[in-house]
Amino acid sequence: MQVSSLNEVKIYSLSAGRSLPEWLSDRKKRALQKKNVDVRRRIELIQDFDMPTVSTKIKVSRDGQYIMAAGTYKPRIRCFDTYQLSLKFERCLDSEVVTFDILSDDYSKIVFLQCDRYVEFHSQHGRYYRTRIPKFGRDFSYHYPSCDLYFVGASSEVYRLNLEQGRYLNSLQTDASENNVCDINPIHCLFATGTAEGKVECWDPRTRNRVGVLDCALSSVTADTEIDGLPSISALKFNGALNMAVGTSTGQVLLYDLRSSNPLIVKDHQYGLPIKSIQFQDPLDLIISADSRIIKMWNKDTGKIFTSMEPEHDINDICLYPNSGMLLTANEDPKMNIYYIPVLGPAPRWCSFLDNLTEELEENPESTVYDDYKFVTRKDLENLGLAHLIGSPLLRAYMHGFFMDIRLYHKVKMMVNPFAYEEYRKEKIRQKIEETRAQRVQLKKLPKVNKELALKLIEEEEEQQPTRKKKQKNLPNILTDDRFKVMFENPDFQVDEKSEEFRLLNPLVSKISEKRKKKLKILEQQEAQEQEEEEEPEGKPSDAESSETSDDEKGWVEEVRKQRKLLRQEEKVKRQERFKEDQQTTLKPQFFEIKTGEEFRSFKDSVKKQKLMKKTLGDRLKLEEKLGTLSVSDTTVGSKQMTFKLKKSGQQKKQQEAEKQHHQERKNLRRSASHLKSKRGRRGPF
Repeated sequence: MQVSSLNEVKIYSLSAGRSLPEWLSDRKKRALQKKNVDVRRRIELIQDFDMPTVSTKIKVSRDGQYIMAAGTYKPRIRCFDTYQLSLKFERCLDSEVVTFDILSDDYSKIVFLQCDRYVEFHSQHGRYYRTRIPKFGRDFSYHYPSCDLYFVGASSEVYRLNLEQGRYLNSLQTDASENNVCDINPIHCLFATGTAEGKVECWDPRTRNRVGVLDCALSSVTADTEIDGLPSISALKFNGALNMAVGTSTGQVLLYDLRSSNPLIVKDHQYGLPIKSIQFQDPLDLIISADSRIIKMWNKDTGKIFTSMEPEHDINDICLYPNSGMLLTANEDPKMNIYYIPVLGPAPRWCSFLDNLTEELEENPESTVYDDYKFVTRKDLENLGLAHLIGSPLLRAYMHGFFMDIRLYHKVKMMVNPFAYEEYRKEKIRQKIEETRAQRVQLKKLPKVNKELALKLIEEEEEQQPTRKKKQKNLPNILTDDRFKVMFENPDFQVDEKSEEFRLLNPLVSKISEKRKKKLKILEQQEAQEQEEEEEPEGKPSDAESSETSDDEKGWVEEVRKQRKLLRQEEKVKRQERFKEDQQTTLKPQFFEIKTGEEFRSFKDSVKKQKLMKKTLGDRLKLEEKLGTLSVSDTTVGSKQMTFKLKKSGQQKKQQEAEKQHHQERKNLRRSASHLKSKRGRRGPF
């Protein structure tokens, strides 16, 4: 039996524990009970209270003697007799059961709505009659005064089958495209159906007229809720003459007074899953609502949570045993769960021993099985030097680690770390000193861990105080909240502002304001002065402190060296980024004055070169042949012979032009000299 507690409400899970297979003999069962503690402590309240694979619906007869459950596979119905604490009978069906209802006080009259549109009527001996409805059904309700069955499903019509006359009557035409659930008020017999559009239509069976419509989809959406689509009605339940609870497909439960179109209270399950079932617990004014993941019990006047349960497997249906504190659930699991909550009421008459059992457990609480064992991981075993014990009886494998005897663990730890007691003693002394310091009057004391974060929170709170109105509630402060206390005490929770993740998430942290830095320096100086004024703690001489400070200085020097290396690496990365930026930047055009005597050449030559480089080798050869810089000819052997002329650069061209000009000047001088000589020769005879 498993015990859990939430809001000081104890919940006993009577179906928890290992179940023995049916094919085991009695001798083996007794042997297992002697050896296995879990088998010995389990409580089998009802024998074979399970299904082959999955249970879908569960109900209790009005006399409280029979519990009926539907499940698969194969589709079947099982009836359990609570007086005999065993299975009464089992019947297999042709198709799966969508829902069923017990019309009589015992199991003699049962109606089953199946997934293939068939409706089966069963009596004590078995199936009595079988008929079919026009559309696929989803739910039905029985109207006792007129003996009418109202079927709702994948249609806008509500089909009526009269069991006294044995024929269908005129159906009710609704405004919805489909109807999901329905219910009939037990006092004034008002018929209500929940539609796929999120509305509840109420009909008077006497006049077969619609008397009202509630728009629950609009009322379920509040400022805090987030929905993806239009909420439809998934559960419906009347309580008394005036109250009605409605469950939506988005996980909200609305409580209505039939005299008002606005809900009295809206309760959100916070899971976004459809509400499967709703039950009322009148003695404590509670509403029990369940989706596939959680069962919540809350006060129908205030909406305050009373308690909740989260089974291991998904929930399909719940049923509260009348006038007791027992809750039955049908799950996506072979085993159907039984919960006993003493606060809701006493145990049923057929299991009254549960009250004595729970009282004894509360008076003598037993220690859990794992109190004498220590859970260690594989890494812990390697640190302790016990990795060779893996696979031996001293270690029991469990999840991602092992269980070992706590005495063995303490002995090995003392051998591996003999100075653990001294470290523990120093830590206790430090804690006591801090407790005495906390009693003093302090103006502003920052924690030792995450100082900058604490200073930021204090500044934000000071900024919000003048703007906060009187009627507004004071928001909880993280510094004074016990849930976040460890974040400012344990150095393991120190925020690493130089890590890559922190920089990506907080890109503006590096730009801390100068005021905050000054405040931090002032507060650190004040703390240093207070520590100097403190007396030395007992059991720790000054020599030990000096040795520790020297070790700290060495560690500090190493840390500084590491930080310098990191800074150099960051500077290198910045240089590379700057170089990339310089390459990507587009330069603006600049104008220069051409010197006298120089000629300006256009950029066409460079453009031509770029175009020429993009061409293939054959195209370039053809072009050079046309220009005369290249000649290709065939030889006698059959091979090719290629002769080409090198292109001259600008400087070479200038030199050649200067040489040509020099030669031309010399020729001109020679010609003029020869011409003068010839003239003198002609004048000689005079």
